[in-house]
Amino acid sequence: MNVRVESAVEAYDGAAVAQQKAAAGAAATSVAARAADTAERAARDLVGALAARQYRDGGTPQLAGFAGLLAARDPHAAELATQAAQGVAQQARGTLQRAVAASARAALADTAAQQANTAAAAATAQVAAARTAAQQQLAAQLAQVAALDAQHTALLSGLAEAQRVALQLTEAHAAALAAQAAKLAALAAQAQQQASTPAAPLTPPTPGDVHSVLAFAHAALGLPYVWGGAGPQNYDCSGLTMRAWQRAGVDLPHYAADQYARSHPVTYRQLQPGDLVFWSHDGSPQGIYHVALFTGDDTIIEAPRTGDVVKTASLWIMGTPNFYARP
Repeated sequence: MNVRVESAVEAYDGAAVAQQKAAAGAAATSVAARAADTAERAARDLVGALAARQYRDGGTPQLAGFAGLLAARDPHAAELATQAAQGVAQQARGTLQRAVAASARAALADTAAQQANTAAAAATAQVAAARTAAQQQLAAQLAQVAALDAQHTALLSGLAEAQRVALQLTEAHAAALAAQAAKLAALAAQAQQQASTPAAPLTPPTPGDVHSVLAFAHAALGLPYVWGGAGPQNYDCSGLTMRAWQRAGVDLPHYAADQYARSHPVTYRQLQPGDLVFWSHDGSPQGIYHVALFTGDDTIIEAPRTGDVVKTASLWIMGTPNFYARP
């Protein structure tokens, strides 16, 4: 945009210079034209006087119409004037030739003056056009600068808002990390306490309790998965297992990793219907991200993901589970 504006301004400056030159040329040619006209009139008067004297003295009559020929101002008239000059007496020839030359100069000066005036008018029009173009380019540049300023202001405002949100997210993330660290410390303390306590013999769940758990899970089949859902119309993975085991009188937290921590680990060979199956993204109890209910014959009931429903699936649908446990 700056290049276009500067080019338009330079075009205006150039047109202004050309206008000044054209005006000066027009003025000079006007002066020359007036001088030529004065000389032509003086020559015509002199020829007229010479013709009158020749007539009175009984001289050649060729000069009688010469003054009219001078006024015609065209090549044909000049040729006729030259022929007339050749027919007059020697004493008038010089005067006639000077008159012819003065008339020709007057004609040329008039033509040059007309051309100079035309050029000056064209230069004036060009200056006006260049001025308009420069003003339009400048107005466009000012509008673009105003738009850029507004955009810059909006970007700065957006940046400030983004920095404020980033600060809030950083604080929230730090709080979440602190809460997670506290939870992991509690799990570690609980695990240490359990390790120091003699383990009770693992017993299979009561058949009546397992029947209630499995019946609840089968009744939930087809209900939509909703993040954070804990019934009665939708569930997520840990919400489903939590509600199912509540039917057996067992309270589990709505958090898969905590459900594993509250349960008794078992092996694949020890699995019984109603046991919980866990998957971890890093192989650790803290990395558990999904839990399902084992129903026997290597099948599970799970609430898998957003957009899906509670359904029966293969135990190996997400690869080998990382952990098995009995509430």
